[in-house]
Amino acid sequence: MPNPIDRDRRVVLKAAGALLFGAALSPAGAAAQGATGAKIPIGTIGAGHIGSTIGGLWVKNGHKVLFSDRHPEDLKGLVASLGPLAQAGTVAQAIAFGDAILLTVPYGAIPQIGRDYGATLKGKIVLDTCNAVPARDGAIAEEVEQNGIGVTSQKYLPGARLVRAFNTMSYMYFAEQANRPDPKLAVPIAGDDQEAVRVAAGLVRDAGFEPVVVGKLTDARLFQRGGPGYGQRVSAAELRQKLSLKP
Repeated sequence: MPNPIDRDRRVVLKAAGALLFGAALSPAGAAAQGATGAKIPIGTIGAGHIGSTIGGLWVKNGHKVLFSDRHPEDLKGLVASLGPLAQAGTVAQAIAFGDAILLTVPYGAIPQIGRDYGATLKGKIVLDTCNAVPARDGAIAEEVEQNGIGVTSQKYLPGARLVRAFNTMSYMYFAEQANRPDPKLAVPIAGDDQEAVRVAAGLVRDAGFEPVVVGKLTDARLFQRGGPGYGQRVSAAELRQKLSLKP
């Protein structure tokens, strides 16, 4: 006859196993399992040189990316070359799709984007790559020079969880230097929302670079066009030294 104590022990162990299995299948368990190294869907507003280059690097790292353009049909070749994780659509579709948004348009277009899509961008993590060029962007470039680019972008995109990133070098250099042997190429970033900065830093790493958190949006002027951190083709340690940041 089976020992009652052994039988009870088997019942308890079986019940415990069922509870653990159920926890693993529950939403909380699934979230815990996916918290490390998870890939997130990303939408791009703009799919020019920077948008297609950085977005393409994310696709190669395993992220799903929806590239948007005023004429999504023009992006068929791009998405075909990147494979099934890439797709094309409208700006509205990209914003709805992405847990993070890559904003890569001429800087003068930002106020209109704010008017058209500001409501749907509220609460979204937005990586702002745009540079203000006086000859192209007009009066808003003067505003950037006076107030700083991070503060100016946030003014026109209120409610977005803005992080400045990927604005300091040409797309050709990003494409050439992505995933190079250590030390990786430094990419300065800045933002007011700590969680958004953390996500942006992870996306910089996933693109094949090393993020350097410069500070808040007010500090983004340190690496805006013409600033001391702009165009610096250096490692993270070297960039921190050049900008007098803590190691």
